[in-house]
Amino acid sequence: MTAAPPVLVAAPNLAAAKARWLAYLAVERRMSPKTVEAYDRDVTAFLRFLTSHFGEPPDLDDIASLAPRDVRAFLAARRSDGLKPRSLMRALAAARAFARFLEREGHGASAALSAVRGPKLPQSLPKPLSPEAARKVADADTRSGEAREPWILARDAAVLALCYGAGLRISEALGLLRKDAPLAGCDSLTVIGKGQKMRSVPVIAPVARAVEDYLKLVPYKMGPDEPLFVGARGGPLSPRIIQLAMQHLRGALGLPDSATPHALRHSFATHLLGRGGDLRSIQELLGHASLSTTQIYTKVDASELMRVYQAAHPRAR
Repeated sequence: MTAAPPVLVAAPNLAAAKARWLAYLAVERRMSPKTVEAYDRDVTAFLRFLTSHFGEPPDLDDIASLAPRDVRAFLAARRSDGLKPRSLMRALAAARAFARFLEREGHGASAALSAVRGPKLPQSLPKPLSPEAARKVADADTRSGEAREPWILARDAAVLALCYGAGLRISEALGLLRKDAPLAGCDSLTVIGKGQKMRSVPVIAPVARAVEDYLKLVPYKMGPDEPLFVGARGGPLSPRIIQLAMQHLRGALGLPDSATPHALRHSFATHLLGRGGDLRSIQELLGHASLSTTQIYTKVDASELMRVYQAAHPRAR
């Protein structure tokens, strides 16, 4: 029995333009495969809606001639599918990005996509750990009672130390090669972040010691161009393993569910800011493209100050 052919969601000229756009995102914008896949998924859903909305697969002219009511109908349909506001905003952003690409190619501007406001997003502040909790999380001795090989405990601690001590994302820490290992005497580390953007971050002594402790114990020999952090069988380390390690630490230290590996990156920024760190410098250390992304940590710092005030000031109650 042969499989049914895939449902056409765009006319050939629009489908070809979409393929060019995805190639542009991957090659010229150097977006990660997962990001390109997410854009593809969101725009495909948009075109699938338009096929149903118009009664036939849309073409290039249909995108240029969209009316605000068409865009609102799309958002309403996706909302009825169960999408939350953040996912709806992402879907709208993907459609807008595709429309801008079509405009640059000379296929006309779609004013409707820009005219319709996306859903209002609830503001969610990062939830950093306390300095004491962050230090314990990045210390291999915290898990010394677990029935795990010492090198694995040292490995997990080194990865978490990079997240807290250098503000790295998990993907950035696990993307390091053996030749990149930040050891004693190394005062900075070059990291490849989102969009393949490179940045330099300082290496403090506790982070270098954590990496050295791991390298002393790891039973596998690694070439200079092989991953620095390896799994139990010597292959590349999965982010899921570090997430599970953090889960064990949450239980051992009585931390909330918000205490994730990425929360250590939030902690890095918040603690630097609380110690008088310059916002622009923190932006560069985190690799944020926009200062507005980093400014959210000023609100975290202010909210933490108010929490301490409410808890400690005798007239606060």
